[in-house]
Amino acid sequence: MKEGIHPNYPAARVVCACGNSFVTRSTKGDFSVDVCGACHPFYTGTQKLIDTAGRVDRFRKRYEKKVAADAAVAAVAAAKAAEPKASESKSAEGK
Repeated sequence: MKEGIHPNYPAARVVCACGNSFVTRSTKGDFSVDVCGACHPFYTGTQKLIDTAGRVDRFRKRYEKKVAADAAVAAVAAAKAAEPKASESKSAEGK
C-alpha cells in the first residue's frame, strides 16, 4: 500500500437518541444517531412507531374515513335490497 494516501481513522464517540453511547472508529469524528442496536426494533424484538411529520396520524385519519364510507355504502345497499321485497308483497296482496 502507498504511504500517506489513507485518511486518519481515530476513535469516535457515537451517541444515540435513546441515550446509549459507544466508541468506534470513524473518519467523520464524533456524531449522533437516531436509532442504534440497543433500541432498533429488529434487534430488540419490539415494535417502535416513529412518526415522521405526522404521517401515521394522516394514514389513520384516511383509513377511518374509508371504513366509515364503506359502512355507509353497505347500509344503503341493505336498505335498497329490503325495499323491493316490501313492494312485491304489496302488489301480491292487491291481486
